[in-house]
Amino acid sequence: MLLLADRNYAAAELFNTLAATGAHLLIRCKANRKLPLIGRHHDGSWQTIIAGRPIRVIEARIAVKTSNGVTTSDYRLLTTLLNPHTHPAAQLITLYHQRWEIETAYLELKSSILGGRVLRARTPQGIDQEIHALLVTYQLLRTAMVDATDSRPGLDPDRASFTTALNTARDQLIHAAGIITDTAIDLIGTIGANILNNLLPERRIRIKTRMIKRSNSKYQARGPNIDRRSYQATTRIDIISPDP
Repeated sequence: MLLLADRNYAAAELFNTLAATGAHLLIRCKANRKLPLIGRHHDGSWQTIIAGRPIRVIEARIAVKTSNGVTTSDYRLLTTLLNPHTHPAAQLITLYHQRWEIETAYLELKSSILGGRVLRARTPQGIDQEIHALLVTYQLLRTAMVDATDSRPGLDPDRASFTTALNTARDQLIHAAGIITDTAIDLIGTIGANILNNLLPERRIRIKTRMIKRSNSKYQARGPNIDRRSYQATTRIDIISPDP
């Protein structure tokens, strides 16, 4: 497992706690954080140590070009993936872009499964049970989606529709159709078959700037200077090596 996290999760103690679970880490770090340079790698990444743990540092400048101009940002990532041959710096920088996908997960939990409804339990124990049931259901649906896309080599899991998986599973429960399996286990099954028959188009590279909501309203501030459009984009990644 590879955990992606933002800047405020790169504290040394928390970093070690997360790494102790056995998961690998790819966490953004503040650019002004002082880290000792212990060694360099051929791909531009470099070696450091945090709280006694060897860590690889990847710094990059990412330029995003749209019809509205070019936006440039510097990223510094810390990772426990120490081998630059098996995990090149440019590959990890590209992978880190997937961190925003957690917003999609929140949407699917709150809007797709719950339909915008609040939890029904009225006790702490009931809420705990309800949240775990919600997360288990979500994980099962995601597992079915990955099993389906993995059956076709080269198919991006992003093209699997969560709504299709949810509605198919719901129909199976309501109709109680095909609930008894044969002796041969089909990993794709009814849910997977519907997913493969209703694939989403390939995801486009787009950019949309973050907006800060007004403190006194749940709606975004309105005004002539707010750009609400999403732009198709192309990206350029340059690995930055620290000066000797």
